[in-house]
Amino acid sequence: MFNDLLPAVQVALLVLLGITSLLLTLLILLHKGRGGGLSDMFGGGMTSNLNSSGVAERNLNRITVIIGVVWIVVIIVLGLITRFTN
Repeated sequence: MFNDLLPAVQVALLVLLGITSLLLTLLILLHKGRGGGLSDMFGGGMTSNLNSSGVAERNLNRITVIIGVVWIVVIIVLGLITRFTN
């Protein structure tokens, strides 16, 4: 019974992995540079404090962490499916 559903679940997880990968990349790029790293090299060190409010930055952090956790869980589940179906 589960063997019939397995390809559909695997495809759905692969699609979810692709979507979360793109979202995670976008959300990480939206973060404000903290300085001292690559963000300074590309002009991120000259940002002012007026770019984003504290609430917006905290919400961006929360969303990034949630998407990151979903991304990791999907990778682990896909790995387990691959490991135990062979």
